[in-house]
Amino acid sequence: MKVTVDENLCTGCSLCEQTCSEVFEVVDGVAKVKVAVVPSHLEEQAKEAAENCPVEAISVSE
Repeated sequence: MKVTVDENLCTGCSLCEQTCSEVFEVVDGVAKVKVAVVPSHLEEQAKEAAENCPVEAISVSE
């Protein structure tokens, strides 16, 4: 599974980082993805972060 962040939509609220810091980090006010492929044991957390993003800036692809 892969995740991407639309940097034009991201508000830097850091909710994704709080939910799954192993995959997301906020740098200079914008969320970044730290891994190319989400490890299987973190997939549910990464999906939760995407679902909870207030501006829907995170996309998930299988």
